Amino acid sequence: MLRALNDIYSVFWVDLRNLRHHWRTTIATSLVQPLLYLVAFGYGLGGGISLDGVGYLAFVIPGIVALTALSTSFNGAASKLQVDRFFYKSFDELLMSPVSLYSIVIGKALIGVVRGFISSFTMLLVGFALSPKLIVSPLLVLVLLVSCFVFALFGVLAALVINSHQSMSTFSNLVLLPMTFLSGTFFSLNQLPDIAKALLYLLPLTHSSSTLRAVALDTQFPWLSFVALIGFGIAFFAGCVLALKRASV
Repeated sequence: MLRALNDIYSVFWVDLRNLRHHWRTTIATSLVQPLLYLVAFGYGLGGGISLDGVGYLAFVIPGIVALTALSTSFNGAASKLQVDRFFYKSFDELLMSPVSLYSIVIGKALIGVVRGFISSFTMLLVGFALSPKLIVSPLLVLVLLVSCFVFALFGVLAALVINSHQSMSTFSNLVLLPMTFLSGTFFSLNQLPDIAKALLYLLPLTHSSSTLRAVALDTQFPWLSFVALIGFGIAFFAGCVLALKRASV
């Protein structure tokens, strides 16, 4: 157990050192898009609108926090891993080192978790200042951490499977961009037909948005969505290990 923790820390520390030198730029750039969404949707389109019995601003903030966790955690893990694979060529050396594949996956995901949690929690504090009705609790922090870990594992899996920067850009446009707008981030899923709602529940961001929103607005917690979110994380982790085994052959 101690050996595994030491291996994870060794993999994670390399990426963390790079973040320590650029953390201000990282946080600033990761908050630009969600703040624009907040202004455009929360104040622009959503002024005077209520959804599910609450003001639209209070409704949309947890969704934007979940979106921040997705984009920052995914990109934080995927971009660094792709640079290591294609530019520095250092990832092959890591595969040849006496470090378990499980430790590599977790270590590479942790940098995305750190970046995603810092950015999304900062966005949460901004949202709380704008809408004091929101509730910040230990359960909310736990759900946010789980969300960041799931999305970081998703980023590691994408970076291991996709073999070029251009393909990653295509993946983002075809997968992440639709997920951004179709996962209940900016609207209530209760407004959709049952078939459409069932399809959208196949997206991990849908479960992250619904669980964060339930805790922040003090409504009934969707335990099924929380379990589904953990299930996505397990599936992404298994996919990462399988991809590394194929790369190691």
